[in-house]
Amino acid sequence: MKTRITLLIALLTPCLTYANEWSGNIAVQSRYFMHDPAIQNTEQHNHYLSMSAEPEFYHRWDDDNQSFTFKPFIRLDQHDDERTHGDVRELVWQRVFDNWELKVGISKVYWGVTESQHLVDIINQTDAVENIDGEDKLGQPMIQASFEKDWGLIDVFILPYFRERTFADTEGRPRTFPTVDSGQAQYESSDKENHIDLAIRWFHMIGNWEIGLAHFDGTSRDPVLQLQGSTLIPFYPQMNQTSIDAQATTEDWLWKLELISRDVLNDRYYAYTAGLEYTFVGIMQSDADLGLVAEYLYDDRGNSATSFFENDLMMGLRLALNDEQSTEALLGFIIDTDSQETLISLEASRRLGNRWKAELEIRTFQHVEQNGLLQSFKKDDFIQLDLAYYF
Repeated sequence: MKTRITLLIALLTPCLTYANEWSGNIAVQSRYFMHDPAIQNTEQHNHYLSMSAEPEFYHRWDDDNQSFTFKPFIRLDQHDDERTHGDVRELVWQRVFDNWELKVGISKVYWGVTESQHLVDIINQTDAVENIDGEDKLGQPMIQASFEKDWGLIDVFILPYFRERTFADTEGRPRTFPTVDSGQAQYESSDKENHIDLAIRWFHMIGNWEIGLAHFDGTSRDPVLQLQGSTLIPFYPQMNQTSIDAQATTEDWLWKLELISRDVLNDRYYAYTAGLEYTFVGIMQSDADLGLVAEYLYDDRGNSATSFFENDLMMGLRLALNDEQSTEALLGFIIDTDSQETLISLEASRRLGNRWKAELEIRTFQHVEQNGLLQSFKKDDFIQLDLAYYF
């Protein structure tokens, strides 16, 4: 523990030294599980306390034509050794030319428009020990060239190194049963993590529409978990994926679509998420807005899908008070229309003064089938509270 504290202090020292060039946050997280573990006599716990830090250094020069960004991340977890980890989210140099831009280093790229899942978001690997919702991503080594034309923006990516997905340790919750042994990860490519992946994306705004078309060829970010002995071994196959994401804004309506066609292990399948969001502006003659969200999630592999969402319906409510404290909340239900398995989540946040922010997250799993993909999480309903200081 002393070593961990020393590492955290070393990481944050530059923030104090160069306060005018650094920003970021330090946070304390408390995660409480409402039930005892599904499998008794395990090393899991009901309460987990952790600390995290994510400072960011940003510098511009050459009349703002060049910039450098450095954003490390570290988390120290009370019980889960795999969740005690560090990552470089960004370490990237950017150069702006007359009609194109170049990025070299480690960075994060986000694609997608839907709320419930991000099918088209393929560049960065998921940092699964942070949360099971897939929102947290590891930094990805890349060379990115962006070309701006009248007919759209073209992004070209060369990805020279693959990042393996993180998984919880034996003491972690939520986690799979049995646990995943990342140290024995296997690859379809003989180059393993050194396989060079390629991607290209076109993005354009046409009237009320925002449209993205992309193609990716390389190592799948979604591992196939293979049972060997008493552990699961991740296997990373090669894949190619063609995708479209689109969003239209018409007055108080948002229309959203993410669609992929993916070829992996000589099997081509398609999946999509489509939905809408309607916002009631100024409810009850106040400054608050209330949004109604509905999405349908489909995967044509059916019961053989490796995703939780192969024939599911998502319904949600989004509340934004539009107050000085930026109070927001999102309540969502994802229901499997075949089995009735249900994932319920509540995410809420509020600023406390100028420097502090509190975030609340609640996740529960209902009507879990005996052999369903949510089986490992059936007793992992949790309440999570984060308190972060921003500098």
